[in-house]
Amino acid sequence: MDAALTALLRADLLDAGYTVDRLRQLWGDEADAALARGDRVPARRALEALGAAGVGTSAVGSREQGAASILARVFLLGEPAPDDALTTALPRLGAQGARELGLVDDAGRAMLDLRPYSSIDAGGAVQWFIASDLGEVSLGTALPADHVLGVGGASLTLAALIPTEPVDSVLDLGTGCGIQSLHAARHAQRVVATDISSRALERARLTLALNDVTSVELRLGDLFEPVAGERFDRIVSNPPFVITPRVEGVPVYEYRDGGRVGDAIVEQVVRGAADHLSPGGTAHLLGNWEYRDAMGGDGLARVRSWITEAGLDGWVVERERQSPAEYAATWIRDGGTRVGSPEYDELATAWLDDFAARGVTAVGFGYVVLRQPVRADAARFVRTEVINSPLGSAPTGIGDHVLAGFRAHDRLAALDDTALLAERLSVAGDVTEERHYWPGDENPTVIRLRQGGGFARTIDADAALAGLVGASDGELTVGEIIGALADLLEVDEGALRDDLLPRVRELVVTGLLTLD
Repeated sequence: MDAALTALLRADLLDAGYTVDRLRQLWGDEADAALARGDRVPARRALEALGAAGVGTSAVGSREQGAASILARVFLLGEPAPDDALTTALPRLGAQGARELGLVDDAGRAMLDLRPYSSIDAGGAVQWFIASDLGEVSLGTALPADHVLGVGGASLTLAALIPTEPVDSVLDLGTGCGIQSLHAARHAQRVVATDISSRALERARLTLALNDVTSVELRLGDLFEPVAGERFDRIVSNPPFVITPRVEGVPVYEYRDGGRVGDAIVEQVVRGAADHLSPGGTAHLLGNWEYRDAMGGDGLARVRSWITEAGLDGWVVERERQSPAEYAATWIRDGGTRVGSPEYDELATAWLDDFAARGVTAVGFGYVVLRQPVRADAARFVRTEVINSPLGSAPTGIGDHVLAGFRAHDRLAALDDTALLAERLSVAGDVTEERHYWPGDENPTVIRLRQGGGFARTIDADAALAGLVGASDGELTVGEIIGALADLLEVDEGALRDDLLPRVRELVVTGLLTLD
């Protein structure tokens, strides 16, 4: 990669106003949503309606047209650009420089996907440029095996799972196009990014250079091999976890297939994290896990066993569960094979045979957050749960929320029930209460506590729990509130205490109540 030419490209992209907001203004929300689904037609028609001529099969460029429109037509809509149009959009780099950088071919067609990306976290908003390989729509064919994926749904999910608390070092395991390294570098002194694909590292190198990020070191190798003997404060990874049959004739895509049987790569990452996390360090991963018994109940239990056997703390959240047939269809279509074709039938058979060989009844997908205990004698925390409802809205995503849950557990572990009764709790600022009544009734039939951020939990509460939460303003102790509720509800205080304290601990860990 030519550093001088890359610097010119960065300057041109900035001057062009090549941003997410600018493109949305050009073609509108509807076309923007269609483009996210792989449908380029609405965006192309919107640009034509605006008179954004100069890029297309007409081969006549117009220097008067907006640079952002030209860049979008080339790199997002797959239209060729004559040299004068490229020079209009990239005046410093020029058409020849764009070819030398491998951005376009001699006909002015894009050789890679180059698009703007925006995000916001606790540090504020960012606008970045992401370089990846052209997608299936632009290529007009199925993806090649060494395809480097751009920013997709999984990328956005993992970005929201990364905490914003500053640390010294981060390992981006399987960096791909480099998007997670960009996020990690905002909150770390140094980042090491690894990938088994040299092509992916090329794309990541361009992505980092275009965003003037210099704190990331790129290393080639499989999983933890490039960082043998090293430890990090934070590990982030969207590993190639897609479960793929290991038989001839099934395409193997580097960006999604780690070359292991079943969910073994997720297990390997979980277990390997123990050797690469500093004391107190955390790992934030996405993954699949197989359910292998007739009742479909052991998937999360298997992940729990990986975590406990590795000596780690963990919080696992399953967001989705698919049948073997659903899972196979998802990833066969992802590779560009049409449902109902002979090729699809052959691949589906291979997938279902593979699942049947291991007795797989379902596949779960979700988040895995791990923590290296600071001390060997520290109280362990391993939590697994299923949450398939929409998440809450917060600029920091759920990464900081999960870290707060770990720390809440640590504080609670040091408090026996007597000590907890002496604590003063406060209800979190994002918690609201919802009550439903039968017409004319004085007492509610349903009371729900709703969390606005984090995992947006909904808790069914009785009068006692709702009363405790409502009275938790940091003034009264837990014991004082329970005593008052026992008098009000005319129940035994000891029995009420035994009922409420475990639920109070749960609300503190999940963030609805906070320890002052």
